Amino acid sequence: MATYTGGLTGTVRIRNLVRSFGDRNVLDGLDLDVGAGEFVALLGRSGSGKSTLLRALAGLDHDVTGTGGLSSPDPVSVVFQDARLLPWKRVLDNVVLGLEGPGPVERGRAALAEVGLEGREKAWPVELSGGEQQRVSLARSLVREPGLLLADEPFGALDALTRIRMHALLRRLCDRHRPAVLLVTHDVDEAIVLADRVVVLSEGRIGADIPVTLPAPRAHGGTAYAALRERLLAELGVGADLDVDVDVDRT
Repeated sequence: MATYTGGLTGTVRIRNLVRSFGDRNVLDGLDLDVGAGEFVALLGRSGSGKSTLLRALAGLDHDVTGTGGLSSPDPVSVVFQDARLLPWKRVLDNVVLGLEGPGPVERGRAALAEVGLEGREKAWPVELSGGEQQRVSLARSLVREPGLLLADEPFGALDALTRIRMHALLRRLCDRHRPAVLLVTHDVDEAIVLADRVVVLSEGRIGADIPVTLPAPRAHGGTAYAALRERLLAELGVGADLDVDVDVDRT
């Protein structure tokens, strides 16, 4: 099995990581570093190993054979595509569930205020919109002050306008809290708008590792934006003239 260590260095370090399902290596000798406070987006075609890598970093794939080394800062928080709120608990109770340390209620209230949900502490999850539920999920993750935030298609189920608002919120919160971030997405534009670097997985290895040097805030359009988008689409094997998303990886 892979060797996993947690620490306070603020960086993610992966060396020669192999993750196998039966005879198939979904991750095949993968190496990756994510610096403290760095935001990395992970792209790849279906089956390239994006979600498998996140599960490995989150320690959620104990039944999958693998080798190599993983190290990441503590604690690790995960934001999933669906908010995964407990429907029988109110919003604030969802945010502070399992939260250790002093003043959990006060910290939970502050986290909800950060995501624009001050005053909704006593609401039930069913009373919230999809975007509001994802805001609660973000608050729940960031209230723990993670050294590493793993985000697996967190905005994939939202409508286009809500996604734009959530992009701005996530970037603002990450700039404030400074976790290392690894975002799995199938949306090239989302990767460009949010990330400091875009990593493309191909057949279980890093196919491309491209810094995003566009000034923030990043809006769609412009020569530099279009050139980067075209390059990423080419790395994914998608024609630049096709306005399509790459299928999300489910392995």
